[in-house]
Amino acid sequence: QVQLVESGGGSVQAGGSLRLSCKVSGYTSRNYRGWFRRAPGKEREAVAGISTFGTSTYYADSVKGRFTVSRDNAENTVYLQMNSLKPEDTAMYYCAAASPNYLPPYPGNPSDYTYWGKGTLVTISS
Repeated sequence: QVQLVESGGGSVQAGGSLRLSCKVSGYTSRNYRGWFRRAPGKEREAVAGISTFGTSTYYADSVKGRFTVSRDNAENTVYLQMNSLKPEDTAMYYCAAASPNYLPPYPGNPSDYTYWGKGTLVTISS
């Protein structure tokens, strides 16, 4: 059974940092991974993505320069380091995994991902 489990969410003040983790079990590490978020009352949006060996990354314009995606394939885990957090970063954050050896033409498209985690909540206060 494939499981994606996010962790690392919490409540911090604006300007602070958080590091999210997404541990995957029951699934190969050879796949593209993405991070998405859904803020209260808003649509889900793509945040970041990373290819199997980290040679290709994607960032939404809203997080470029503040967020960094990385992965440890030995641990089958993907990370999202979030710095200089803003109140508008408040959202439920989800990780997702694409099919093996598939490079999404547009990593921000949720339809390109096969498995999803249940999310971890990030709350940023001003």
